[in-house]
Amino acid sequence: MNDNIRKTQVKKRTLFEKFWQGCIVAVILFLIGAIGYGTGTFFPNYIVKDQLQDTFHKEELKQLEFLGLEMPEFEYNDSASFIVATKKCIEYLNYTTDRHNRVPTSIIVAMAGVESAWGTSRFANEGNALFGVRTWDLENVPHMKAKGNPDANWGVKKYTTKCESVKDMIRIINNHPAYEGFRVEREKQIDVGQWNYSKLMFGLSAWSTNPRYGSMILATIVDKKLP
Repeated sequence: MNDNIRKTQVKKRTLFEKFWQGCIVAVILFLIGAIGYGTGTFFPNYIVKDQLQDTFHKEELKQLEFLGLEMPEFEYNDSASFIVATKKCIEYLNYTTDRHNRVPTSIIVAMAGVESAWGTSRFANEGNALFGVRTWDLENVPHMKAKGNPDANWGVKKYTTKCESVKDMIRIINNHPAYEGFRVEREKQIDVGQWNYSKLMFGLSAWSTNPRYGSMILATIVDKKLP
């Protein structure tokens, strides 16, 4: 009799333990499902997100080609209108530039302003050169010589428009080995979805021989309230 009671109690205890084990497994599965749903909803798959953005950009390019949009005029009469004109140029260029190859607008505007004295320098007025890009191919590339160094074996590149100067600056940053660090950092920040101008400017330190160049550009971004 005692053995039967003992067996019954063991059986009940075993069933009770299995019931609770089942409940625990159900709760764990529920939590996994909830976390998976939440992750997919609030933190989407960035590979899929990137693919959708790339597809959208390709459609933008097709539309741009269809509309036959042209490079905007670069008109200004002071630093404020220079900023507006530069931004319009950048917006146009961004339509034809893959988003992974774009340079933050604020950095381009600040560099153009500092390099060309907000479009008032001789190179800007006579050669549409906003960034002081040099060339050593004096026979084939249109250029201007610095007044203080007319016998130099280099010149400052001339452009047909100031927007072409911006386009060339972006091309150089995207291709020159000296700016590999910038490109690596840019890719990281694109994945995060937020610009860190200080880190990006560190990758552009080779643009100028001035050791304080990066600080100058960052200060200009703040001073001119560039986004």
